[in-house]
Amino acid sequence: MTYQDVSQFAQTYGLIYLFLLFIGMVIYAVWPGNKKRFKDASEIPLRED
Repeated sequence: MTYQDVSQFAQTYGLIYLFLLFIGMVIYAVWPGNKKRFKDASEIPLRED
């Protein structure tokens, strides 16, 4: 394996890995079951302690 082979592998599969990670985070953020958690977190700065 040359440097070029390793570089090509890292570029290709690194891009796929990061894309899938991004899609997973977007799905997590818009999942209906997480709505209450994110709504509560968005109100934290407005709470009076």
